[in-house]
Amino acid sequence: MNQTEHLTAERKHHHVEICLHDDVRFSGKTTGFEHIELEHNAVPEINFSEIDLTTTFLGHRINYPFMISSMTGGYTKAADLNRSIAETSEKLKIPLGVGSMRQALENDNFRQSFSIVRQAAPSIPVLANIGAPEIAGGVSKQDILSLIDMVAADALIVHLNPAQELFQPEGNTDFSHFLNNLEEIGSALPIPIIAKEVGCGISAETAKKLIDAGAAVIDVAGAGGLSWQKVEEVRYLRQFGEDRRFSPSALDTLLNWGIPTSRCLADIAAMKRREPRYEPIEIIASGGIANGIDIAKAIALGADIAASAGMMLKALHHNILEQTILTWMNDLKAAMFLTGSRTIRDLQQTRTIIHHG
Repeated sequence: MNQTEHLTAERKHHHVEICLHDDVRFSGKTTGFEHIELEHNAVPEINFSEIDLTTTFLGHRINYPFMISSMTGGYTKAADLNRSIAETSEKLKIPLGVGSMRQALENDNFRQSFSIVRQAAPSIPVLANIGAPEIAGGVSKQDILSLIDMVAADALIVHLNPAQELFQPEGNTDFSHFLNNLEEIGSALPIPIIAKEVGCGISAETAKKLIDAGAAVIDVAGAGGLSWQKVEEVRYLRQFGEDRRFSPSALDTLLNWGIPTSRCLADIAAMKRREPRYEPIEIIASGGIANGIDIAKAIALGADIAASAGMMLKALHHNILEQTILTWMNDLKAAMFLTGSRTIRDLQQTRTIIHHG
């Protein structure tokens, strides 16, 4: 392993450790779900035991409207983490997104940390993952196809992380030509593209640009949960002791930069209603999802499914991953019962009340 590959692997490991042990959540900015209320139905006319959480995602039948989002890969212990996550996803029949796979292009030794996912989860949707800087930098179609083959992927996540790259000590902030390259790559792929932020949100106007460039799914990954700017700031301070890149009065704003998850969902849903050509696009709600009530609110606002990474990583760390997901799904069923929603499609028609302030 050369020095660059070693540093990348070390960074991936540090990311996991920081997410587990440091306070890197947004401060002073929330997902906005606390301002969203689902209208209560005093006569739900359904049997709680008959509520159906099954739905479809990219044409695949899944047991719950939830996926474990992109987390890890590309370092020594990642294979064990990914195996455990994949086994749980397979058991529950929910989709799974792998972490950024750039490392697998740099060093064949790390391919197993990703390919283990498909070995452990043969029947669920598995999503490959590459970063916007790699797309902007002209990664080849052949390289992308090799990543897809590595996990027998059902879709390709392209993660959008300008704020993270801005704060990362070794970050790549050249996003030039991204949309043109995305369109070119997407037209040559046999599977759909999921455009995903990593925690700063996607606006309706940006969503339109991504869809026009070939994205079939938008994962809003809004602000209010984990801040990757803060993760990278921890790494920067460990390396350099202090951060003089930005003025002190601007730093807090930048560390908490982004569009709250609930606003992303509401704005993109409104855009889809206004412009029917965007209606077929599927929406994933992620960014600060903390329980099944958040999932219910997200679906009522316009999401097809919800996703979580950081909370799932912590649950895995405490050996309660499956238990946590099933508890969240019971939360979701409770919200569905109290709104008279027997199916996920019914929940999507539920009236939401927004409390400002």
